[in-house]
Amino acid sequence: MKPTLYILAAGMGSRYGGLKQLDGVGPQGQTIMDYSIYDAMRAGFGKVVFVIRHDFEDAFRKQILSKYEGHIPTEIVFQSVDALPEGFSVPEGRQKPWGTNHAVLMADGVIKEPFAVINADDFYGRDAFEVIAKYLEEIKPEDKGRYCMVAFRLGNTMTENGSVSRGVCTADCNGKLTDVVERTAIAYDDNHDIFFTDAEGKKQTLDASTPVSMNFWGFTPDYFDFSRREFVKFLTKYAEKPKSEFFIPSVVDKLVKNGEATVDVLDTTSKWFGVTYSEDRPTVVENLRKLHEAGEYPDKLF
Repeated sequence: MKPTLYILAAGMGSRYGGLKQLDGVGPQGQTIMDYSIYDAMRAGFGKVVFVIRHDFEDAFRKQILSKYEGHIPTEIVFQSVDALPEGFSVPEGRQKPWGTNHAVLMADGVIKEPFAVINADDFYGRDAFEVIAKYLEEIKPEDKGRYCMVAFRLGNTMTENGSVSRGVCTADCNGKLTDVVERTAIAYDDNHDIFFTDAEGKKQTLDASTPVSMNFWGFTPDYFDFSRREFVKFLTKYAEKPKSEFFIPSVVDKLVKNGEATVDVLDTTSKWFGVTYSEDRPTVVENLRKLHEAGEYPDKLF
């Protein structure tokens, strides 16, 4: 069974200053999503599902979906702040979306096969897609709670232009994930060391080789069942906090520690880059130009 690629494209793009999912950064105006879908197709993925917001559906269909017709099947689902379980309502003043794992939940009932989750605005590289596709294709229909993630080295995922959020990971000697903690303000200090500020306001350093999640996960469909359960728990505890978010790493961490799932940490030779801030754009443009010149990608992807 061919796996499905699920692309998280509902982000507000507030730090970047616009809808970065639709920004043409390749030599022929390709978006970062174009490269991800091209890499996914040649790695063996059979379908692409996007989660977006209703307010830019028309632009998304015209600028994005139309180009994939005849290449790979696509589907859209929508994330909105009022997409809540029965018995819950949007707290007064809540405008912020509920986070990445809420976005994953929007595909419940649409995706029924093993699937990979990626961010729309991150470039993961060909090898990363090949590694995770191979893993997902080997999953048997009866397998439950058998997940994976592609780990990148923290130093290869930083930007000089501000702070980033990363799921900091720990694995055992068998390559199984034992711990993942979402850190939301990782940045360089004046000495170019990497640090974050912990819950107590203390500065903590991180090694550049630390494996981190870039939201490149592989799941079996039972992940939706766990996510529904955990979202209810999350809302019960945090719904009234206006900036609270339901993160993928937080759910995965609970499932691993409860013994309900295992996560294989997959290595990749790929180099990550992305456009967290508008100042990152020139570097992304230059990196993609070099990959085209090296023959990694054709002039026209679709």
